[in-house]
Amino acid sequence: MLFGRKPKSSGFKAEEITLDRRTFLTLGCACCAMLALNVPDTALAQSPAAEAHLQAAKTAAGQDLVSYLRLADVVAPVSGLPPVAPDELMKMPTPAPAKVFDNLYFVGNKWVSCWAITTSDGIILIDAMDNDDEAKTIIEAGLKTLGLDPSTIKTIIVTHGHGDHYGGVGYLKGKYGSRVVLSEADWVMMETGLEFDRPDWGRPPARDISVVDGSVVALGDTKIDILLTPGHTPGTISLAFDVMDMGKVHRALLWGGTAFNFGRRPDRLPRLQTYIDATDRVRELARQQSVDVFISNHDLFDGAVAKIDRLKTGGANPFVIGTETTVRALTVMNESAKATFEVWKA
Repeated sequence: MLFGRKPKSSGFKAEEITLDRRTFLTLGCACCAMLALNVPDTALAQSPAAEAHLQAAKTAAGQDLVSYLRLADVVAPVSGLPPVAPDELMKMPTPAPAKVFDNLYFVGNKWVSCWAITTSDGIILIDAMDNDDEAKTIIEAGLKTLGLDPSTIKTIIVTHGHGDHYGGVGYLKGKYGSRVVLSEADWVMMETGLEFDRPDWGRPPARDISVVDGSVVALGDTKIDILLTPGHTPGTISLAFDVMDMGKVHRALLWGGTAFNFGRRPDRLPRLQTYIDATDRVRELARQQSVDVFISNHDLFDGAVAKIDRLKTGGANPFVIGTETTVRALTVMNESAKATFEVWKA
């Protein structure tokens, strides 16, 4: 197992910002608190700059990426999609675990995703859902259903320090001795004060392996590039890695934290700016690396469950969306963030 760093870093600086927990509990979830509101800001009509960014987001979304327009719904009714009800999504029947690529598997539910990457030396798990029960009945059981051995989970990469992503770490680490990877900024955040909490979330894991922008997590024949993409949390990380589909290599990008969940306050604008900067940078990286697979840790955005259903019918892999579509998705996110920034700064 190797945890290293590339020689060059982007220079992103993470900033710790906290949110009133009562506000969060009222809304119902960390990752989509603002989406749950789905209440447009009337100031938008008075901002030509916001209108321009909003139109750019809609143009980039086309008909196939409307789910990412949910981000702009906090300032205008753009997506036409119903408000998010996270607790209802949690209650929905758990979809069957699935093999998505030769080396990538889905073991999650309609609310939050968990991805398993198989390597020549064991499994790398990306996120661990809400709590011990989900780790046992969805992740562990799902891996067994797929013919994978949960005891080979060597590494758990947690994309950011919210409980719906680290909640099941305690069960898996306690049973299998898995190492836990998180950004330095989010380790600090979890140690000094959680942004959000819920009684049905597992407790934050004890500090283990810390990564920064440019780090590389390697296991066996697999390397995962760590990209610091702050905004959703001070230290959200996104992951770039190779996946294989019937032996053909594709470059995948998993975005670690999508929603603007920090609310409209002047002191929060720097946080939104880091999101804008991150999507700008990673959009260029996606072009350079010909990223053609773009996934999320929430089905709400990438529609993973529906794509898995399409996989069963045969034909082209629906997770391979192409580089230009990946770039468009990051453009929707970027322009939605810029529109929101223009409104919130007013």
